[in-house]
Amino acid sequence: MRMKGRWWRSVVLTGASGGIGRALAVELASNGVTMLLLGRDEMRLEATAMLARQAGAEVRWARADVRDAHAMTELLGAADREAPVDLVIANAGRSDGTRPIAGGVEDGAGRSALEPPGTLASLAATNLVGAANTVEPLLEGMRSRRHGCIVLVGSLAGTRPLPDMPAYSATKAGLRAWGTALRGALRGTGLRVSIVTAGFVTSPMSARHLGPRPFEMSAEAAARRMRRGIERGAPLVTFPAPLAALAWCGARLPAALSDFAIRPFGARIAPEDR
Repeated sequence: MRMKGRWWRSVVLTGASGGIGRALAVELASNGVTMLLLGRDEMRLEATAMLARQAGAEVRWARADVRDAHAMTELLGAADREAPVDLVIANAGRSDGTRPIAGGVEDGAGRSALEPPGTLASLAATNLVGAANTVEPLLEGMRSRRHGCIVLVGSLAGTRPLPDMPAYSATKAGLRAWGTALRGALRGTGLRVSIVTAGFVTSPMSARHLGPRPFEMSAEAAARRMRRGIERGAPLVTFPAPLAALAWCGARLPAALSDFAIRPFGARIAPEDR
């Protein structure tokens, strides 16, 4: 299947409340496009929907928790019956912070010894299982139509995991592995899988990263990069190039050298507001 230009007609986008999700909704919107925007914050979702409508799209939105498999299946099944989906973007994601641990010792970057217990399970429920809950209800319909693209929004932290964000890094590495395998599994079905591995993008999430954020770009610039990759059905959409090269090299260095090289990028991660 050759993809070129704005080929999509019906889009599902999770994590559309703000940040890169809001910018991507506006970037993908145009006349003739139907969008279903999902997120956790109703007021912010409505604001995103208004911007996408101004760009010409027909937009519906719903407050949704990607961790709830049953609710996502019901919601997405109804959406697919109403407007057959040809582009689904699993963008919803979370990070969480380090917190002072009783008796723990912090280093010069203010890092606690460990993430709080349960962080990995909590983030995996959104970042990894939530992505599956977004994609799986739509797979059979898309396969039967033999057209469409699945986009999984990951992170360069999944390429070279960050010591300040072990759980987040693990979920994004898992997402990339799942997407890579899914791409092979869908070969010959007419579907594409695009995996986004992004660096620092200005957003409330990145604002909680209290340390160096090299090559940080705006959400709008990131959305343009993603849109171009989606247009051509690229298997991997990676940016920014300098940070991607550093992450790629860092993942292939001997362990001691890799750990030493990443120390200057140490940060304290503020907890997510709930």
